[in-house]
Amino acid sequence: MENSVVYTETETIEYMDQEEEWEREGLLDPAWEKQQKKTFTAWCNSHLRKAGTLIESIEEEFRNGLKLMLLLEVISGETLPKPDRGKMRFHKIANVNKALDFIASKGVKLVSIGAEEIVDGNLKMTLGMIWTIILRFAIQDISVEEMTAKEGLLLWCQRKTAPYKNVNVQNFHTSFKDGLAFCALIHRHRPDLLDYSQLSKDDPIGNLNLAFDIAEKHLDIPRMLDPEDLVNTPKADERAIMTYVSCYYHAFQGAQQAEMAANRICKVLKVNQENERLMEEYERLTSDLLEWIRRTIPWLQARQQDHTLADLQKKLEEYRLYRRNHKPPRVEQKARLETNFNTLQTKLRLSNRPAYLPSEGKSVSDVANSWKNLEGCEKSFEEWLLAEMMRLERLEHLAKKFKHKADIHEAWTSGKEDMLNSQDFRHCKLNELKALKKKHEAFESDLAAHQDRVEQIAAIAQELNALDYYDSATINVRCQSICDQWDRLGTQTTARRNNLEEAEKLLEKIDQLHLEFAKRAAPFNNWLDGACEDLVDMFIVHTIEEIQGLIDAHNQFKATLGEADKEYQAIMTLVTEVQTIANKYQIPGGLDNPYTALTGQIISTKWGEVKQLVPARDNTLGGELSKQQTNENLRRQFAEKANGVGPWIEKQMDAVAAIGMGMHGSVLEDQLNRLKDYENAVIGNKAIMDEMEKIHQAVQESMIFENRYTQYTMETLRVGWEQLLTSINRTINEVENQILTRDSKGISQEQLNEFRGSFNHFDKNRTGKLNPDEFKSCLISLGYSIGKDKQGDIDFQRICGIVDPNSSGFVQFDAFLDFMTRENVDSDTAEQVIDSFRILAGDKPFILPEELQRELPPDQAEYCIQRMQPYSGGDAPGEALDYMSFSTSLYGESDL
Repeated sequence: MENSVVYTETETIEYMDQEEEWEREGLLDPAWEKQQKKTFTAWCNSHLRKAGTLIESIEEEFRNGLKLMLLLEVISGETLPKPDRGKMRFHKIANVNKALDFIASKGVKLVSIGAEEIVDGNLKMTLGMIWTIILRFAIQDISVEEMTAKEGLLLWCQRKTAPYKNVNVQNFHTSFKDGLAFCALIHRHRPDLLDYSQLSKDDPIGNLNLAFDIAEKHLDIPRMLDPEDLVNTPKADERAIMTYVSCYYHAFQGAQQAEMAANRICKVLKVNQENERLMEEYERLTSDLLEWIRRTIPWLQARQQDHTLADLQKKLEEYRLYRRNHKPPRVEQKARLETNFNTLQTKLRLSNRPAYLPSEGKSVSDVANSWKNLEGCEKSFEEWLLAEMMRLERLEHLAKKFKHKADIHEAWTSGKEDMLNSQDFRHCKLNELKALKKKHEAFESDLAAHQDRVEQIAAIAQELNALDYYDSATINVRCQSICDQWDRLGTQTTARRNNLEEAEKLLEKIDQLHLEFAKRAAPFNNWLDGACEDLVDMFIVHTIEEIQGLIDAHNQFKATLGEADKEYQAIMTLVTEVQTIANKYQIPGGLDNPYTALTGQIISTKWGEVKQLVPARDNTLGGELSKQQTNENLRRQFAEKANGVGPWIEKQMDAVAAIGMGMHGSVLEDQLNRLKDYENAVIGNKAIMDEMEKIHQAVQESMIFENRYTQYTMETLRVGWEQLLTSINRTINEVENQILTRDSKGISQEQLNEFRGSFNHFDKNRTGKLNPDEFKSCLISLGYSIGKDKQGDIDFQRICGIVDPNSSGFVQFDAFLDFMTRENVDSDTAEQVIDSFRILAGDKPFILPEELQRELPPDQAEYCIQRMQPYSGGDAPGEALDYMSFSTSLYGESDL
């Protein structure tokens, strides 16, 4: 009855909204109001005459509320509060309110209808109120196959008039205009009252008058409609016709036995058709999901290396797009096919059908294994992307560093071979020879100082090869060229030193000032080169500690600048002394230092460069420190949210698991509401996960690979989030199946709680299943008698074969509940279906196709005719069908 009230409310709102829309669009026929007024007046009088009174004007005689209250007492059989007998307006409003309150007490929601409009004689509101009363007390109780009252009444008309020629009932406004539908309804139930074969579609007025006269005379149904109004109105009033047709329904309500039998058969066939649809949908969803996984895994397993970070970033963005757009719909698809599978199995158990076995390779476990393989590939693919990112970053850094050092070295070695191979010492003076020798000694010192740089270049090239740098061939060629040149420089340096030592015996005089300058300028120049190289050296760091170490080293370097400045001043003093002596004594070539190519200008220029590079280095290190501080803030932001979301997900998982085990002991509807609250909470927190995804993207784009502030990673949170959603959906499905089992089998909530409590009591490990000993103890605790003798063991093994058909050694709660339900509640059987077919067949052992077509809907009648075997008994027509074997097959092994 509660469902019927809901339908009544919906239909009331629907009709009023529809009427308002038609009125706005100019489609509302004024004749409708006239038809309603006449029909509703006749309907009210059909009940008021039982109380010895009638009405003539429906909008006037209900204004004081007295006859309205009397009408409600007659049709409900109940007594309303005593009416106010005064004639004042407030007395009338009080009486009408009492009537409206009584209507509302019956579960009917009155939409936009107030007592003032009724008292004022508002015809539209009065008709709406009477329509609401008709829906509640005349139409609401009409129930056909769990449809709404309107749909049920329409289906009843369609079934009853289906065999009749020229009758096609599709609605309540145009399908009854020619009167044949009314005549068909009368002839179907009372063929003795009229001869349908003599009626003509071309005489609608005659047909309508005939039907209305017969109904009034023989069926006690007053004339509520005007034939001329029906015929002349393009679209008759739906409410008026529904009101009149409902009287036919109630008049013929006693002849429903055959229809009930047909309904039972339709219900059974509908169950089988729905099960077939679910099987086909499960196969389709499973095939589609497995094919998608099969296509996706090779992409995740591909490990083609890229040459640049930009190319790798494209792959990473493709993977993010896959996680955001491509995978979520597949997660929903997986959950939907699991839900469909569980619902199908539950429906098969409840309807005593065999369990559904999916096609090979398409079971739920096969899908789960493929899904697990997909997630493993996702994890390894993401780890590979991060490792590749670190590798390429390192390679680009090393390649730039190699080029920088190689450029400096090649610039230094430029022209050195020509200098070493020169024969200039053979034509110089003694002092020039001495200068050449000292210059060569300074060069040897410089050459030794460059040994470390050559080794560094070779070490960088070796590391690039070890890391599989894509342009290793070019690096190797250049490195080999530098090493070969370095070997030649060593050989040529030794040869030149030997030549100078042989000529030293001829040259003795030496310029001490140039020698001192050369000795001090060479190492200082080397220090300047090294300082310049270090100050522009590139670096890569990932933590504040690393950048702080570089800053500390730089500060230590700056602390040495004082001593370097003293050395610079001393060297520049030597240059000044040379210039003073050369200018004072006019020494030819005195300013040319024979021992070194270095000059005071070179030293001064490099010293100036060092002083300019120091503050530039300060700015570079400061900028990197700021970047690392920003990265540290990103780590903290992610950790703060992850440390909140991670435990929350774990807590929700525990709570959902506890509900799934029935540990709260509440009714199933409360458990279902609580699960949906959890589901809404998870969906409501989706914004936090999206925000964390943005932070995680910023973390990856900032090349942050570790976070010491949290144990959670974005991957673990994603997996936990998806598992939580899956667990909630699965548990909701289990609870809904338990509700379906409880309601369909008629077991009480107390019985269900008792079954769950006993099951949980013996499920000590909270695994959701019982071993045979625990199951036996559970049955005994519920009062199930199992003997301790050999016969008791046989009975128990029979029970185990029912609840554990696959011999897994465990009993799941669903199987346990199904067994206890069957032990305590009756269910539909093949015998009941056979009895229903026997009613339709008129107690014959066979049934004819025309009997099925007359009593069943066309699609289900055809379904039976296609699947029933021919009847093999004697004395039967050739087209006779065997309904007994067909009914038995519905509850056993069959193609269904």
